[in-house]
Amino acid sequence: MTVGAREALQACDVIVGYKSYIKTISDLSGGKEVFQFGMRKEVERCKKAIELAKDGKLVALVSSGDPGIYGMAGLVLELATEKDGVDIEIIPGVSAVNAAASALGAPLMHDFAVISLSDLLTPWEKIEKRLRCAAAADFVTALYNPKSTKRNWQIKTARDIFMQFRDSKTPVGLYAKTNGKQRHTVSDLASFIELPIDMNTTIIIGNSQTHVVDGRMITPRGYKL
Repeated sequence: MTVGAREALQACDVIVGYKSYIKTISDLSGGKEVFQFGMRKEVERCKKAIELAKDGKLVALVSSGDPGIYGMAGLVLELATEKDGVDIEIIPGVSAVNAAASALGAPLMHDFAVISLSDLLTPWEKIEKRLRCAAAADFVTALYNPKSTKRNWQIKTARDIFMQFRDSKTPVGLYAKTNGKQRHTVSDLASFIELPIDMNTTIIIGNSQTHVVDGRMITPRGYKL
């Protein structure tokens, strides 16, 4: 969490968000009005936040990571109109791709792509095309939402696509944070899917130049050493 986000939560009257996100900020929600929503209630969350703001309350709509990266910022801007008279401030956070990269070394030192494997809002055919293009273009590629109990084949398909364009020993890093504890490991393209992977795991696949030094992934920028 950034300092600005913490200050906004401390200053607000009302907090709105997904119930799992609300749980993580329980130390900042004391004495405030809190509205919690379940999964797939993103539109309802944003509409409630706008409604409360129209009533003159200072509202914090909570996202995980950064609100502008797979978060609520875009949806709020789409739903709020000029007649609502609501001032909207988007406060940056720390996306999982940033946190993962820092834990794994420096894998994002050159051009990279971030692709979500969740097909709840995006057709799988489009996701697969993006994976193939990123792999062919030699982008370092971060994968969000790689695997759930019911949706477990997409990550293998993604791996197989990258195997068509990259060496099997290409470094791959896995990162997750659960209950405040981080876990991360560096593997390779051939083997990483054998490791524990769930919806909270962020996976970073290196490009053709990415290598591992002392257990840390490095993607060179091209500086002369």
